[in-house]
Amino acid sequence: MQRQAGFTLIELMITMVVLAILAAIAIPSYTDYVRRGKIPEATSNLQAMKTKMEQYFQDNRTYPLNGCAQAPTAPTAGQIQVPLLQHFTLSCANVTGTTYQIIATGGVANPTGDQSMVGIVFTIDQSNSRTTTVTSGTAMGKAGYIGATNCWVTRKGGTC
Repeated sequence: MQRQAGFTLIELMITMVVLAILAAIAIPSYTDYVRRGKIPEATSNLQAMKTKMEQYFQDNRTYPLNGCAQAPTAPTAGQIQVPLLQHFTLSCANVTGTTYQIIATGGVANPTGDQSMVGIVFTIDQSNSRTTTVTSGTAMGKAGYIGATNCWVTRKGGTC
């Protein structure tokens, strides 16, 4: 008599339970890993824009009174060009002869695009004051990110 080879139903069920547990741990961790990987796009470009503003100030003894021009639009006299980013929108605010604020707003304008960064806003100003604002109920708020008034948050729970 020949014995049949194969798996029992119990063995298959145990395998499925183990895989489900691994997926329950791995998928949220990977999602947060990908989210954290998008944050440097904002912070590095904010730092680059701050450098451009300070260079403009060194050359003209005033910050660009006409603010910023969003790429691909060419800047006019008295403007600094802001690059077009994939996951954030950069803008300038409160630009006077002696002050400015550069803002990186998470999310994309296209509602069918990547919305994983919606709800987080990073800012920097002429005194190098960095802030992070997270709106509750948005993708970033639901993911566990919180705002900070003295740094750029790079991890869940307000870690800078």
